[in-house]
Amino acid sequence: MRIGKIVKSSSHCDYLVQVDEQTEFLDAPKADEYGFGTFVKLEESKRQTIGLIYNSQLINPNFNNLGPRLTSEPDPIFAPDLISETRTVLGAVLIGSLDSDMDGYYGIQGIPRVVVPVETPVIRMTPAEIHSFHRDENGRSQFIYYSHLLQAGGQFAKQLTYQVLRELIDSKLFSEVEERALTVLSKDLSWRQTMGAMR
Repeated sequence: MRIGKIVKSSSHCDYLVQVDEQTEFLDAPKADEYGFGTFVKLEESKRQTIGLIYNSQLINPNFNNLGPRLTSEPDPIFAPDLISETRTVLGAVLIGSLDSDMDGYYGIQGIPRVVVPVETPVIRMTPAEIHSFHRDENGRSQFIYYSHLLQAGGQFAKQLTYQVLRELIDSKLFSEVEERALTVLSKDLSWRQTMGAMR
């Protein structure tokens, strides 16, 4: 499912996504389809760069607009077309890319080498794609972007990383041994968050 498009970047791994509006797209996404921690792929030609939504911002130019206003409804015959300038933009941190070989898709995790151009479509990933991203080319599970996410995931990086870990565990896509490793990571992160809050 398409969420929107890339409109700006503030660093090599930090991109802004403009969400498709219902006034412009018939199949525009609903708010619960691009929430905090959603895995997305930035599809450009044959490349698929992977990111995580870590922030959202509502843009409303009419807020704090103290200019003169009409006291009654405008006449529909003479009133110009009104254009809605409100927007929803999302922050997405890039955590790798999705590649393929004869056996199917696999993930290359870490900071992507490529620069994603403006207007690149941003698409919500399926559970199967998320699972493939967490497999290397030999089929082994991986979570290499853990430390990168803690540093580049914005002010909610710890909560984002913890949420991703819990969702991966709850997905039941991984073996029992892999689930245990993810559980250890999530418990360690939860402990560090608790201790950090007590200081």
